[in-house]
Amino acid sequence: MTAGQISDYTGAAALLDSLPAAQWMLGDRGYDADWFRDALEEKGIKPCIPGRKSRGKPVKYDKRKYKRRNRIEMMFGRLKDWRRIATRYDRCPNVFFSAICLAATVIFWL
Repeated sequence: MTAGQISDYTGAAALLDSLPAAQWMLGDRGYDADWFRDALEEKGIKPCIPGRKSRGKPVKYDKRKYKRRNRIEMMFGRLKDWRRIATRYDRCPNVFFSAICLAATVIFWL
């Protein structure tokens, strides 16, 4: 768990070593950093991350794959329907993760 004002790719740097084997990494503009793209490519993962608007040179990415990211966003939206998760009621990371698992299980079976 990170603070709310911490940038996305700062949290991603902590998880970079434990990423599972994957072909693609779908991410939003918050993950647009050259060092992050290079680290993903070193692990054999192709980044599908659009460039920030302030980036001087545009970055190529698969727009078709990126459009499928809406499924991930919808999943997070459904999880945030649970007030306990949306407000981060639980400060202990283990209890917070347990609440996410419980919510995901209920959502899956509905």
